[in-house]
Amino acid sequence: MDSRFRGNDDGGEMNETSQTKSWLETIKAFKHPRVVTMLFFGISAGIPILLIFSSLSLWLREAGVERSVVTYFSWAALGYSFKFVWAPLVDKLPLPVLTNLLGRRRAWMLFSQLMIMLAICIMAFTNPASVTLSTMALGAVLLGFSSATQDIVIDAYRIESAESDLQALMASTYIAGYRIGMLIAGAGALFLASYWGSTMETYNYLAWKWSYLAMAAVMLIGVITTLIISEPKIQQSDHSLDNQKDYLGFLLIFVLAVAGFVASFYFSSDLADSIKSSLTEVVANKHLAGFITELSRLALALLTAFIIAKFVIQSGAIKQDLVEQTYIVPVRDFFQRYGWSLAWLLLALIGLYRISDIVLGVISNVFYQDLGFTKVEIATVVKSFGLLMTIVGGFLGGLLAVRFGVMRILFLGAVLSALTNLLFMMLASIGHDLPMLYLVISADNLSAGLASAAFIAFLSSLTNISFTAVQYAIFSSLMTLLPKILGGYSGTMVEVMGYPQFFLITAFMGIPVLILILWASKRFELNDVVMK
Repeated sequence: MDSRFRGNDDGGEMNETSQTKSWLETIKAFKHPRVVTMLFFGISAGIPILLIFSSLSLWLREAGVERSVVTYFSWAALGYSFKFVWAPLVDKLPLPVLTNLLGRRRAWMLFSQLMIMLAICIMAFTNPASVTLSTMALGAVLLGFSSATQDIVIDAYRIESAESDLQALMASTYIAGYRIGMLIAGAGALFLASYWGSTMETYNYLAWKWSYLAMAAVMLIGVITTLIISEPKIQQSDHSLDNQKDYLGFLLIFVLAVAGFVASFYFSSDLADSIKSSLTEVVANKHLAGFITELSRLALALLTAFIIAKFVIQSGAIKQDLVEQTYIVPVRDFFQRYGWSLAWLLLALIGLYRISDIVLGVISNVFYQDLGFTKVEIATVVKSFGLLMTIVGGFLGGLLAVRFGVMRILFLGAVLSALTNLLFMMLASIGHDLPMLYLVISADNLSAGLASAAFIAFLSSLTNISFTAVQYAIFSSLMTLLPKILGGYSGTMVEVMGYPQFFLITAFMGIPVLILILWASKRFELNDVVMK
């Protein structure tokens, strides 16, 4: 592989420095200010995601919202799947006042954190049992978008703020902090809502309101960290300032495209209801008709956003060559390095690898609640104990990938992810059984952690270091796009076929992934990330 490609510095034979470096020196390096900083940024990044997924789904179910509607809210996290679109804005565009006061990275960091807190507060002051869900949806979408923006800035800060010998330690403390943040927003929010008196039988809006406000307050950890740290000491160029008009053109494209996306959904609402009614008579299944109609609305909204962006570019609001350098060149590089057929094979593998666990995960907390598990039981077993098993699985996956190779562990992770979904079928038939829940969560989270460790190594190996930001953003976005779209319909699928059949289908979703891995492994070697 070309030396520009990520992985060569760490792959192959372990270099002499890494072999002779003592454990004591490594432990001392964890005290480095930049390494400690990433722990707190990890907490800040880990809080928002579960406030869109599991915690919100339990809140909506207690408020009496139907399962099919609850899982649609998972689409609010699609911002994570499209963050590569506005990553160039975050990278280059200065923010009025804030950039002069704090610097480029810290300004965007603070702005995104304040937007996260605002979004959580909007959700907290919305009672889904008594008002329209549109306000809650607005808050959830803002939360997903702001959180994805924070992730972009944190990644950039991590890379720019320290030398390469600290990057691994910074990444490890960031992941640890991220898991702590997820624990706070998952188990913590459920414990608080339960403590303040909200249950499935006696819904209490104030309990959830104060729980979410507490989560907004925890985000002050990130805000304070941003204000304390210094801007990365890298050689700053004035490129963003000299070409501010070009990047404002990028902003215009993004704003108009998003406006077109939202407008498409808004104005197609009545038409969608009419089509849904007519289609129900044709297919004799209202859930299938709803699935087809909503999927068509999503496709139409995406097409509308694309057409608007294309029109703005052709109008001359932004230079064609700037768009090409930002988006086209990194993609072209990927296809040139791997060839047309292998590139598409790798992209298919990226897009489908996590489909089995993400589609199931969207509705998992509703499933536990439907079986009669309390929020305290869910917080204890699923959030706290499950978090521990995920971390153990992650370390295990990393060790096995080093010893046996990434592709083999990638295959093992896909097999285990599919098989553990069958355990959910057993839990559905047994019902409320705490020991069985521990067994299911142990197997599911261990396999998820193992698969994630191998998958991250796989994605990193595909990235050309010359285009790290954009290519990795595209890979990580593609990784969750289709699974999250399908996950939005998981509630409808459960209402149509029931939990056991749904879990069986999610297990079968893993079969194409296994075929893709076997196919890719015959044509693609990850020797650069395997240490012999």
